[in-house]
Amino acid sequence: MKFLITTIAILAMPVAVLAQTPGREASVRHTVQAFYAAFNSHGFSHAADFTTADWNHINPYGGRTHGRAEVLRELHEVHSTFRNGVSDNIEKLDVRFASNDAAIATVTSRMSTFTSPDGTRHVNEQHIRTFVLAKRGPRWLIMQDQNTVVSPPPTG
Repeated sequence: MKFLITTIAILAMPVAVLAQTPGREASVRHTVQAFYAAFNSHGFSHAADFTTADWNHINPYGGRTHGRAEVLRELHEVHSTFRNGVSDNIEKLDVRFASNDAAIATVTSRMSTFTSPDGTRHVNEQHIRTFVLAKRGPRWLIMQDQNTVVSPPPTG
């Protein structure tokens, strides 16, 4: 019986160690932070360093764009117009692992003031974004993200 318990403990040890490796979480956080750095500099020229070629993006207005090239085209368009000079700063970043090669990061952020194409002025707006990341070789890459505006609760 003692041998069985020792064997089970030894076999479970690598799984427990892998699940708790702070380096994995730090790597995912680094990837997400690279996205926000690109957003805030309005330059996504290094997007291949932190996104997959089949990256999907769902914007806060419900539009969905497929593939890195198309997502970058959309981002360049909005960042050269109504999002020009706008910053989006992380307030909270949580990371969870779905498997050894899949992670989900949830970010709450605060966006600086901007006016959207419909003329609406957005002041101190909070956003929540969910990232799905895949481990490709030694790197964690964003393969999907969805950005949602956090609306204040209705007053009644």
